[in-house]
Amino acid sequence: MSTPRDTALNYITANEARFSAFCSRIWDHAEPAWREYRSAADYVELLRAEGFEVEAGSGGMPTAFVATWKNGNGGPVLAGFSEYDAVPGNSQQVVPYKAPREGLHPYTAGHTDPHSMLGTASLAAMLGAREAMARHNIPGTLKLFGEPAEKVCGSKPIHAAKGYYDGLDAAVVWHPWPYNTVTSETHFGAYWSAIITFEADSPETWIDPTLVPIEGAHAAARCPGALDAMCLMYTTTKYTKEAMFPHAGSWTLNEFVLGDGGATSDNLPPRFAQIQYSWRSSSLGIQEQIWRVLANNARHAAGSTGCRAFVRWVTKTRVGVPNTALTNLTWKNLQAVGAPVYGEAALEFGREMQRNLGVEPMADPFNPEASTLMPPDVFESRLRAGLPSWQKHLSADDYVEFSWHAPTVRLLAGRPRLRPPSRGHAYPAWAYNALSGLPGAIDPGMFVAAKTMALTLVDLATEPDTLAAAQAEFRERSGGGVGGPGWVPPLLPADFVPPVDLRWPEYVTTPRGTEWCMPTPIEGTGAGEPL
Repeated sequence: MSTPRDTALNYITANEARFSAFCSRIWDHAEPAWREYRSAADYVELLRAEGFEVEAGSGGMPTAFVATWKNGNGGPVLAGFSEYDAVPGNSQQVVPYKAPREGLHPYTAGHTDPHSMLGTASLAAMLGAREAMARHNIPGTLKLFGEPAEKVCGSKPIHAAKGYYDGLDAAVVWHPWPYNTVTSETHFGAYWSAIITFEADSPETWIDPTLVPIEGAHAAARCPGALDAMCLMYTTTKYTKEAMFPHAGSWTLNEFVLGDGGATSDNLPPRFAQIQYSWRSSSLGIQEQIWRVLANNARHAAGSTGCRAFVRWVTKTRVGVPNTALTNLTWKNLQAVGAPVYGEAALEFGREMQRNLGVEPMADPFNPEASTLMPPDVFESRLRAGLPSWQKHLSADDYVEFSWHAPTVRLLAGRPRLRPPSRGHAYPAWAYNALSGLPGAIDPGMFVAAKTMALTLVDLATEPDTLAAAQAEFRERSGGGVGGPGWVPPLLPADFVPPVDLRWPEYVTTPRGTEWCMPTPIEGTGAGEPL
């Protein structure tokens, strides 16, 4: 007789072709943050057909969902999540040369990590665990969260703030990675993002019109307006960036401009401008310090240009909480599944990319770590090699929100990169993106991840002592567990309004057809003649 673990593995193996096709469909959708309409609909349709109860549009987010399957008395509540957002500026076809998708602006969206792979593996793991629990009559509840807008760490802090993670017993999550390992002590840090808006709502009050003997607005001094405010904000922030926090540890601050829709308003003062700031660091204190400088800059920029300044928060995440018990369990299961194995067709695709890039093709064109297993302690030492001893977190990802509500493990599994011909050689981004849509390069690591997570879910449902040990460690590391004296609650309020109405990049339909938010150019990128 097969064991529950055998049943989960056999189910995933038997359905590999179906999951591979689903992954490719999500990759083809290439929908960016907060605009993953077709991707979310595909997940919801499939999960309902598989017997899950699905709340679509969870947390007030149109492209989020929560899918729940319960067996017997409910047992432990085990969670995972799927992501499916793509990244603007990364359009690429599955070919071994640079080729953005046809019929759209070259800087439309594409999958980079890819989240198409991430989401599908989590889906397959959940369905594999469901099959094992149903066939072997194992009580338990499985929850798969559909999490949009990961690239701005958008949905998980909202789900957390609105109580969706309350009552979870454990979470098993993952991310595509050039290595096959499990995150150990150094988890990801905090990510905050806000939209600063400048509005010139009364530009006519900028000067006294009686000072000008000539009537007419065109002869008067024009209010600087929102564009100048935004430019001043940008410049001031660049000047003050080094004063936000010492150049120690690892922290980043990035910005993007949202369109204002005022391009054809001639010489009228720009009335409305928005700039997004996103910053990540290893502690909430550093995050607060950076925000204080940004807010002060915004107030001064507005005062100098006849504007008012506003803030609209996009997200605020906490930092990750490790769980050694789950790390060890998942590493054991990763070893049982084994490393990805890449077929000759995928290897030849990689060699062809190398030829097209002027690199001598290699017998194995992929990085060696993609097809081997790396112990968590080895990965931890590599991760910490360039970090000061006081820094406990690195980079940012909103999976950390789960880790404050239940013991959480983060698996990393192989998606290959091209092997560099020499130290320091950098391949162009399109090569990485082309591989992310190639089933032969994606499926091996995707199914290693799916099977490893399915085994971990089954173990947590069938080994109460293992789950109890993970929960005891969670309570200790999180300051007493949910509601404990050292526990950090969600940083967004429960009534937080998801920022789905902002001017995020998206596909649009006009009389010209379906386009990116930037119209399809007649030639190239539409940039015109070189200067």
